[in-house]
Amino acid sequence: MNLYGWLIGSWEMDTVHYRDDGTIQKWDGECHFGWVLEGRAIQDVWIRPKRPAPSTMYGTTLRIFDPGIDGWHIIWNDPLNRDHSRQIGRAEGKDIVQLGTDSRGLKTRWRFTEITANSFHWIGEERSSESDPWQITYEHLVRRTKP
Repeated sequence: MNLYGWLIGSWEMDTVHYRDDGTIQKWDGECHFGWVLEGRAIQDVWIRPKRPAPSTMYGTTLRIFDPGIDGWHIIWNDPLNRDHSRQIGRAEGKDIVQLGTDSRGLKTRWRFTEITANSFHWIGEERSSESDPWQITYEHLVRRTKP
């Protein structure tokens, strides 16, 4: 249960979106993590940009540990953008790697890297098939605001 437990609390972030047309968008944002289901799962809320500005993303993730696969089932949903994803998350060295498929049918790899007690670097990647290279679509540079 400790793979994601360190995330509990509130965070602020700087986000970079690498668009398909080669342009780059930048925003600030916030995310909040907490235990749910009597400590059996972790739920978060990701908000971009920071409130009170109108949101361009307002989504939630539910992470539930499954001892049968020694991994975490991850369900992401952003109703504002009609986006969802299902993944499996596991530790890979010092990183956390989540692999799955999104609402468009693309393969996804979301990574928590450079993890410290008060910061992490989140990298979102996608590809259309196993033979295609991973393309970075989003990065979040995240800092803890309160435990």
